[in-house]
Amino acid sequence: MSGKHIVILASGGGSNAQCIIEYLHQYTDHKVTAVFTNNQSAGVLDKAAKAGVEALYCKGSELPNKLMEFCLEYRIDAIVLAGYLRLIPSSLIEMFPNHIVNIHPALLPKYGGKGMYGMNVHNAVFEAKEEFSGMTIHLVNEVYDKGEVLSQAKISVKDCQSPQEVASRVLALEHFHYPRVVRSWLDGLKPPV
Repeated sequence: MSGKHIVILASGGGSNAQCIIEYLHQYTDHKVTAVFTNNQSAGVLDKAAKAGVEALYCKGSELPNKLMEFCLEYRIDAIVLAGYLRLIPSSLIEMFPNHIVNIHPALLPKYGGKGMYGMNVHNAVFEAKEEFSGMTIHLVNEVYDKGEVLSQAKISVKDCQSPQEVASRVLALEHFHYPRVVRSWLDGLKPPV
């Protein structure tokens, strides 16, 4: 089976992107062709460059068109969001139906939607005294965090002393599960329409 070519979108430090790049490189024929970010100072730019992956910064408003051009030119099969903090435009979703995946730091449908990312989620989980939190990997559609769920994993947060501790436990889950779910998803993915 020939490997798929993917693009990762990220807005921050890029630890999930790094895990995916390393895992796919070591265990599969799938390849991260490029990483795009809307944040000029995002740590993901350095992580991608150190991994030998093209890293591209585009202003938020320019990113969708640049990304579409890149995907057509390099025959990209799928897009993986790894801490990308903008809503994906419908034009990109139409170009890649069911070929865009995202990770969310909560057990959706709880704590999803606009503004619910990163520490906003972990603070809300901690303040609500939830028994569990975790991560959800889902397909992307036109509504924040409403696409079909591919995988969830949970951790107990009963004994967490702070939102930061919740965040640390969830991030460990993400680093383990996201690369493996992405691989499995790519293995079963047919070319985009």
